[in-house]
Amino acid sequence: MSMFLNAAYALSAHGLPDLPPPGPPEVAFAGRSNAGKSSAINTLVRHKRLAFVSKTPGRTQMINFFRLRAGALLADLPGYGYAKVPANVRAHWGQVLSTYLQTRESLVGLVLIMDARHPMGELDRQMLDWFQPTGRPVHVLLTKSDKLARRAAMQTLGDTRRALAQWGTNHTAQLFSSLKATGVEEAEQAIAPWFESGPAEERSPG
Repeated sequence: MSMFLNAAYALSAHGLPDLPPPGPPEVAFAGRSNAGKSSAINTLVRHKRLAFVSKTPGRTQMINFFRLRAGALLADLPGYGYAKVPANVRAHWGQVLSTYLQTRESLVGLVLIMDARHPMGELDRQMLDWFQPTGRPVHVLLTKSDKLARRAAMQTLGDTRRALAQWGTNHTAQLFSSLKATGVEEAEQAIAPWFESGPAEERSPG
């Protein structure tokens, strides 16, 4: 049975003081606004509306936590990079996200969502820079891969994997499509070991 089945909403945090106490392992999901992050979470958990899918980019301004059957948590981070979000809101979430990614004790890995047609943007690289000092793994889901021809999709995958190498050997990538529900098993195989290892007290950067 999938580790993601029967996930349930737990709580929402507007800022760092609202985060749940560190405890069970957490995996964070991050990505640019409109990259398909909420759809990817819903596809992984086999639930159409667990994570809210908004037609308005930049709508989510909370860290939403979902609890898995085993007690671990998924943290759905606010989408970044949407120009119409007010500057003060962007600044607030830049501070919250960088601090969360760099200091959260129970965070065991980051799933970074990128639109396969526009991967490895400047803000994606910033997220990778923020997270790298933790030494924890990153897995990139290249979403909306169904919108690319097979050859173009494989080229994008190869290019992304080569680009990720500069951040460490524990940075991986795959093609993913919420529309076609493809890449789910590969994602589970990449992410599941993170929960089994649990939060590491001391990790050297990869």
